[in-house]
Amino acid sequence: MFRASQFEKIRTVAVILISLLLTFLIIAIISKDPVGTIMIFLFEPINSVAHIGNVIEMSIPLMFTGLSVVLLFRTNLFNLGAEGLFYFSGILASTIAIHATLSSWLHPGVAILAGALTGALLSAIPGYFKAKWNVNELVSSLMFNSILFGVGLYLLNYKLRDTQAFINASYKFQKTALLDNIIPGTRIHTGLILALLCIFAVHYYMYKTKWGYELRMTGSNRAFAEYSGINTTKVIITVHLIAGFLAGMGGSVEVLGMYSRFQWTSLPGYGMDGALVALLAKNNPLSVIGASLFLAYIRIGADLMARMSDVPSEMISIVQAVIILLISAEQFLKFWKTRMLLKEAGIRE
Repeated sequence: MFRASQFEKIRTVAVILISLLLTFLIIAIISKDPVGTIMIFLFEPINSVAHIGNVIEMSIPLMFTGLSVVLLFRTNLFNLGAEGLFYFSGILASTIAIHATLSSWLHPGVAILAGALTGALLSAIPGYFKAKWNVNELVSSLMFNSILFGVGLYLLNYKLRDTQAFINASYKFQKTALLDNIIPGTRIHTGLILALLCIFAVHYYMYKTKWGYELRMTGSNRAFAEYSGINTTKVIITVHLIAGFLAGMGGSVEVLGMYSRFQWTSLPGYGMDGALVALLAKNNPLSVIGASLFLAYIRIGADLMARMSDVPSEMISIVQAVIILLISAEQFLKFWKTRMLLKEAGIRE
């Protein structure tokens, strides 16, 4: 017997199942071996330690950006600035990884902290505009993405670029700056531990502290929160600082954990993916873990499917689009929730 309080969880599962069924239908139409292709998509990501490692590796940056966006969405702020912060903080962490000379345990810590603090300070700018002048945070954050990408690309091309490399990339990082792998046979690095610690810390902050209560109240009704004595201006700026810190940390961790030199010549897309993770997680910090792993799982499955069958990996874009469409549609399955509420109240239809 399902209860109305479980509706959002059931709705999310239904959205995922519908998306997957649509995926299977498309595969059945275009593939010469639909059953074999579907099996590759579903089970190849867990067919070996290396493939499982690929899933977890891809989920790490999604956890950081997803957690960052969860905080913003929970405060009713539609800010998509994690994309630019992720990129620019990666540039800054790379600069320290190339030029600073530190011990192996201190070097990555300094680089990651510098990237995280940079993300926090840059994120505070649209946060201040929103809190003080009610500037639309979506517009300002998207503009900041373009600015940070342009500045970051300039630094890569004219300050960090290794002219002897065959690609447009920076000089190699010093080995002392790289994050250690924690599972043999994979590239899973210590950034995973850091991501999980951040998730549990944000969960505690959001649900166990007065600042988290103020955050949730501001997100529910800013006018009522102000009437209740909550300084919503401070809340909005603080949330932007924390969200930027997490996005900046994510970019720094990804660069130092997965690369030996900085080589992003376009925005990596993890910031936008963070919004999808937040939607799947229903703005719950702990659910970010499952949402990130799921998104990474289907992407690795699609990549393996493209290499081992006749279906291109771009097919996964359809799955993501359907997920976004159905989860953002408030009326989807709402009739079922209404029935459950009436039944629990003892009211006959």
